[in-house]
Amino acid sequence: MPQITVDYSHPVEDSFDEKGFARALHEATVEIAAAKPEACKTLFRYSDSCAFGYEDPEAGGHAIVHVSIGLLAGRSDETKARLTEAVLELIRGHVPPQDGVTLHASAEVRDLDPSYRKFDR
Repeated sequence: MPQITVDYSHPVEDSFDEKGFARALHEATVEIAAAKPEACKTLFRYSDSCAFGYEDPEAGGHAIVHVSIGLLAGRSDETKARLTEAVLELIRGHVPPQDGVTLHASAEVRDLDPSYRKFDR
């Protein structure tokens, strides 16, 4: 915990500062949600295929970045909202604007299900 997943799409794959984003995201998660630094782990998932409304997917005028953070239960709604807002600010800083591309950025912070288990090897 926390389990962080970052989904993102073409055409931001070459400009997205993944390493800088992950470091800043882990720092924000530790500061805001009282996570342990060594527990923060982030998985980046890239897709070169997206669709937006009725637009031609080949047009390339849109990009998605969505961050999902799963935390052990116990954080207040206010804490989760503060972390979500921090994530959106981090996306703004680590995904530079591109001419002709609308970035659709979103984030969510949720409680992990009580059945959550993990192991490290």
